[in-house]
Amino acid sequence: MSEPGIEVVADADALAVAAARRFVEVVTAAQRDRGVASVVLTGGGSGIATLEQVRKLGGDIDWSRVEIFWGDERFVPAGDAERNDRQAREALLDHVPVDPARVHPVATSDGEYPDPVEAAAEYSATVHAHLAEYGAFDLHLLGMGGEGHVNSLFPHTDAVREEHELVVAVTNSPKPPPVRITLTLPAVHRARHVVLIVGGAGKAAAVAAAIGGASPLDVPSAGARGGESTTWVLDEAAASDLPAR
Repeated sequence: MSEPGIEVVADADALAVAAARRFVEVVTAAQRDRGVASVVLTGGGSGIATLEQVRKLGGDIDWSRVEIFWGDERFVPAGDAERNDRQAREALLDHVPVDPARVHPVATSDGEYPDPVEAAAEYSATVHAHLAEYGAFDLHLLGMGGEGHVNSLFPHTDAVREEHELVVAVTNSPKPPPVRITLTLPAVHRARHVVLIVGGAGKAAAVAAAIGGASPLDVPSAGARGGESTTWVLDEAAASDLPAR
């Protein structure tokens, strides 16, 4: 696994722009090298702001050759405002010429797989099929919570302890809604490049702990590493507890 790099910018606006530039860089390089690029999206304020910037900066991306996945999803009905896929579509996907067959949302609670364990298994099959064909995701975007969670992997939960399955159901998330489908740390490790997008002073302690080598059981983001690169894109507030560089 790659050792993390750190990019610090001034504020939330600069954070989204910097993360979007990294997105475009990784995707265009992957398309140049392998033809198709695969991206795992994240929700949350910073993640969606990044997608809005990608919409502005992604003119060099061939959107017909991008595979889209989600790192986690709230297991709620289709169209629910809390769905990460709805937010991603509004911010980016509805505005670029993606191939619908290459967009892979997680099942909804009112759809074909109303049981979250079955929905996780179905998404796992999709993920495994992609990795069998392409070997890895090219880019996994991650936000981070104040306690260090990434995707729906919260400290000291079964999901963050998972060492084998790539996708699991979470039925007791400490952050509502309680039922979610999430990619695990083993799935994160199947990405060539991981980018963590973190802003705000309330996350500074978790950032410092994760980068400083905390256990992923205590601070899940500490376990988020890409095969080729891991980049923390931080605003100055989120970086404020890091040692002076």
